[in-house]
Amino acid sequence: MAPISTTTFTSFLFFFLLHHIFVHSLTRPTGFTTDLIHREFSPLSPFYDQSNTKFDRLRNTIHRSFSLLSKPSSSPNTIQSEITPVSGEYLMNVSIGTPPFNILSIASTGSDLTWTQCQPCTRCFKENSPLFNPENSSTYTKVPCNSRPCAAVTTSTCSPNNYCRYNYSYGDNSFTQGDIAVDAFTFGSTSGRPVTIPSVIFGCGHANVGTFTESSSGMVGLGGGPLSIINQLENSIKGKFSYCLVPLNKKSKTSKINFGNNAVVSGTGVVSTPLITKSPSTFYYINLEKITVGDQTLEFKASLNSRKGDVEGNIIIDSGTTLTLLPSDLHSGLVSKVKENVNENPVRDSNGLFDLCYSIGNNGEVENLNLPNITFHFTGADVDLTPTETFMEVEEGLVCLTIVPSDEFAIFGNLSQMNFLIGYDLVKNQVSFKRTDCSKQ
Repeated sequence: MAPISTTTFTSFLFFFLLHHIFVHSLTRPTGFTTDLIHREFSPLSPFYDQSNTKFDRLRNTIHRSFSLLSKPSSSPNTIQSEITPVSGEYLMNVSIGTPPFNILSIASTGSDLTWTQCQPCTRCFKENSPLFNPENSSTYTKVPCNSRPCAAVTTSTCSPNNYCRYNYSYGDNSFTQGDIAVDAFTFGSTSGRPVTIPSVIFGCGHANVGTFTESSSGMVGLGGGPLSIINQLENSIKGKFSYCLVPLNKKSKTSKINFGNNAVVSGTGVVSTPLITKSPSTFYYINLEKITVGDQTLEFKASLNSRKGDVEGNIIIDSGTTLTLLPSDLHSGLVSKVKENVNENPVRDSNGLFDLCYSIGNNGEVENLNLPNITFHFTGADVDLTPTETFMEVEEGLVCLTIVPSDEFAIFGNLSQMNFLIGYDLVKNQVSFKRTDCSKQ
């Protein structure tokens, strides 16, 4: 028999230990809660600017969606995390390493790889907080090239000493590059006792450039791909997580994201739709069949950017995108039907961002306009949205439809998800919706 090379033996030993630690630690009953802080509206956020009005904050939130358009309680086996709605993004505090080193990162269901800026940083965006130094963590380990985690990173390369390196790019031309590594991640717990997951695969970024901000340190990936936190915790949470997003005007309340048994969405009024498996696996695809405005129906006849015959999974559900995006023809029909149902003349948006706006006057309310409900008919699940989930006051006395046209993406955004308990079950491959007062969760 041929001798085993040092590299092969090292890789085998690494993954034997990783599998042993990872699987056995995660199959124990666990539960935790972590804050997700509203980027613009929460005073807890490092981005919060007290001098900004609510319209300034909303404008910052909405511009991030338009930027996307312009560019290609704790019980066994349960995890629950606090989230404070971030206008477009949600921020999560996590700790990495031993001893734990705290970082603040963007949490997103539209991303897989969890990464943070690391020392030494050869080309990094300015950050207010110190960077994670892997040399200070006794549990930090680099991942070898000939390994499954490395193969799961489609843009991976090998370093001269045979360790896995990654190169991740985003739609706005931002990118992060560095080492794929394993270390302990610590999360806050609803019981008051932090929960440590001893072996989480993540990116230790040594070159990170783009639209990242100095008040956050990277990304927590909650997407559907193999390296996401969701799939790494699969043995513990059984593929289940849910969240309930509090409306932006209730900044004193926090939203919650639940994992494991607490993530089950059940009871009266629950509707469920299948998750559709498509590439890239990062995103959560569901199927939108039609939209109803009042008693008038608009069909969604095709999917965007799909191969011939691939018409399912025509819309992404994403907690990190603020606005809901629809194909231009469907959006145009929606605007027409809403106009037919409203006995008011539309008013021009002075910023030119929205296609349909109405005046409510000073001290007015959205409810005073008699706007119609808009129902999204997903396969097997009719999600009825009230005007407070489809219209928002974007400047003093002006409310606008927060569903906008896009021929690049179709996304069911987070403004449309407010006040719903939304559960993802990756074992049953379904997303469930339940009308809920999220401020009381």
